[in-house]
Amino acid sequence: SLGLPLALGVAAVAAVAAGQSPLQRRVVRDVLEYFHGRSNVHFLFKERDVDGVIEREDASGTFVQLRLGLAQTTCRKRAPQRHCRVLESRRKPTCLACYKFDNSDVPKVLDKYHNCGPSHHLTAKEIRQRDEAECRAVEEAGKGGDILYLPGMFAFSRGLPA
Repeated sequence: SLGLPLALGVAAVAAVAAGQSPLQRRVVRDVLEYFHGRSNVHFLFKERDVDGVIEREDASGTFVQLRLGLAQTTCRKRAPQRHCRVLESRRKPTCLACYKFDNSDVPKVLDKYHNCGPSHHLTAKEIRQRDEAECRAVEEAGKGGDILYLPGMFAFSRGLPA
């Protein structure tokens, strides 16, 4: 009887993935990679659900925003196995992700923002306001017709007077 919930969970994830655009799938993969790269994460997490999806296209590119629900598995991050059971009673963090892609054939990330879990020094309202501001800034990336500015691009463009 334990196999049925797991099979249903896998089917649900497959159904979720089937309804997503390639850019949304890319964001989900990137957020999972980012989350597993954190030093305080010791177990592998699987995608539980994706909601709040926004995908908008304009002349400067495509903006994707989504909330990714994660579920902790029995597998340790350092020794991943093929079959990792989801632990229902464990942590279920949610990540907010905002990405802006350019319009090229293989879309490049112009800007991105992730927030996986609460910042303990902020209230829920402050977190929501920060998330909204960060996502607005990500959506604006590439707009205005100006060339892409990268940090340090002009650091050596002018020397000191001789």
